[in-house]
Amino acid sequence: MNFEDIIYEKKEGVAKIVVNRPEKFNAFRTETLMDMIKAFEDIELDRSIGVAVLTGAGNKAFCVGGDAGEAKGAGYRPELLVYVRKVHDMIRKLPVPIIAAVNGYAIGGGHVFHLLCDLTIAAETAVFGQAGPKVGSFDAGYGAAYMARVVGEKRAREIWFLCEQYSAQEAQAMGLVNKVVPLDKLEEEVDVWCRKMLALSPTALKFLKASFNRETDHLAGSEAMAFNAMWLYYQTEEAAEGKNAYLEKRPTDFSKFRK
Repeated sequence: MNFEDIIYEKKEGVAKIVVNRPEKFNAFRTETLMDMIKAFEDIELDRSIGVAVLTGAGNKAFCVGGDAGEAKGAGYRPELLVYVRKVHDMIRKLPVPIIAAVNGYAIGGGHVFHLLCDLTIAAETAVFGQAGPKVGSFDAGYGAAYMARVVGEKRAREIWFLCEQYSAQEAQAMGLVNKVVPLDKLEEEVDVWCRKMLALSPTALKFLKASFNRETDHLAGSEAMAFNAMWLYYQTEEAAEGKNAYLEKRPTDFSKFRK
């Protein structure tokens, strides 16, 4: 398989997907998502794989969401939104556990990717947060509803309504992260967790993951509605203000949209 935006490796029962755009803090574009989907499809068909790992290249970022340089109008290209939904679906439906190895910033759409992974191991240098309302975007699907299941309603509303950033230790305290380790120990710790799961019954793990997902599968409908709403929102002046302020490195002025 040939990939442009990711590194994909398989070794001794573990498949590893690395978003390989460190110069962009591993922000994804349409091609990135297409590469990820191909890799996930290969994992799904390869019976020798028992665990998957998702991470980012370098030591600064896991993924900071969509690449603003690929935006069309106020928001992202419609095909990018389609592929984001596909990645979300594949993370949840893959029949093996997925570990997010968060090695730096996990912001926006990248934060949702780690949220949807079954487990998250973070470096002490990792930073977590949402930014949508600051830049004229939102994720009212899994990014909001599933987050509320993970961290609770009050904390999820705080994360989205304030758009602040949280340390790895703070993320662990609120239930977003399973374990925090020094950056130079991240790969080693992820490998330990992979080996522990590879020693277990693959069928049992498959059914357990499906069982956990069953309780929130109804959110798929909310996800579809939310992404359609987001595309409509991207056509508005309000969304354009968020994007333009971000690109121009100036404060946003949403005041006129409250009238």
